[in-house]
Amino acid sequence: MNAPHVLIDLLGACWVTDACVVDAVWDRSGQCAGFALGDGTLALATGVWEGGPRLNPRESGGVEFVQAQAPPAPLARFSVHEGTCLALSADAAGGFLSGGDDGRLVHLRLDGTSELVAHEADAWMDHVAASPVCGRAYANGRRVQWLGPKPACLTLPGSVTSLAFDPVGTRLAISHHGGVTLWAADTLGERELAWPGYHRAVAWSPDGRYLVSGMQENALHGWRLSDGADIEMGGYPAQPRSLSFSADGRFLATSGGMRAVCWRFDPPRANDEPHECGMADKAPVSRVACHPVHPLIAVGYQSGAVLLCQPGSSGVLFIKGFGDSAISALVWSPDGRRLALGTEAGELALVFLPDELFRFGSRG
Repeated sequence: MNAPHVLIDLLGACWVTDACVVDAVWDRSGQCAGFALGDGTLALATGVWEGGPRLNPRESGGVEFVQAQAPPAPLARFSVHEGTCLALSADAAGGFLSGGDDGRLVHLRLDGTSELVAHEADAWMDHVAASPVCGRAYANGRRVQWLGPKPACLTLPGSVTSLAFDPVGTRLAISHHGGVTLWAADTLGERELAWPGYHRAVAWSPDGRYLVSGMQENALHGWRLSDGADIEMGGYPAQPRSLSFSADGRFLATSGGMRAVCWRFDPPRANDEPHECGMADKAPVSRVACHPVHPLIAVGYQSGAVLLCQPGSSGVLFIKGFGDSAISALVWSPDGRRLALGTEAGELALVFLPDELFRFGSRG
């Protein structure tokens, strides 16, 4: 996977910290990327680079690369937790919602000010989620606390492994051993989606019709929510811990293989086989992130490399070459023009990827 020129060198703003990147998300406005670090700090990187590199379309076709005329804005770091940041979410009120092993749930605004939302002594805030319409939720152990208009607490049959609101923000998916529990905001009613095994990650399809879980047993399991029908997807050499639906919902990309593994969801069929895209590395895929507009997948590897690929295509575009540690965070900005990435060694980057780079045509 060696590449003489990678886009991060041409179009990227890079920083190095002294702590592992646990997670990364963009705030809801798309102005800023937040990085949760293992030393209890949140690092904020602005998505605007005045005088940064750019691509100018040529009348004859193609683009002209213009080098940066000014350095990127410095990274801002804020101490939020006394221990480690464990979970991060974009907050509906702006800024970020962070949970830590100090039992604190903190709202950090983009101006660096913060407020304590909740505190539970001797507990870890393992997972957090925020809805634009139904408030905030956090988990510690087997308990999920909903801080919405109707505050409530739910105890699960096993330790919570992930939280995810549906696309409209009215249902919360909670994964745990034995399946996934759906918790509705309006009634606080529960729906159990049972399947044997240890469910570690969940992803909603963009239309909310399907829910998929990545399992410790090196498999996926999905449900068609209209009737509860099961969808089995196996054959992985490793755990598929990173799941990402395409913007149109037609395919699901996952980690768990030596290349990105993609499943059809238009609709899924019992005899469907997955296809792979990207390039096989000596190290497996650690993170995947589908572009929010175009049929593109950003693929991060345990080797530290990142590339772009398309389902059904053998072509790749290199974002980042080999590094010293695995890609631990990979997320697109809401407009798809910037890609945030982080590594276990504490490398952070924003890569500016305008539409002109992809030749998908102008947006309406």
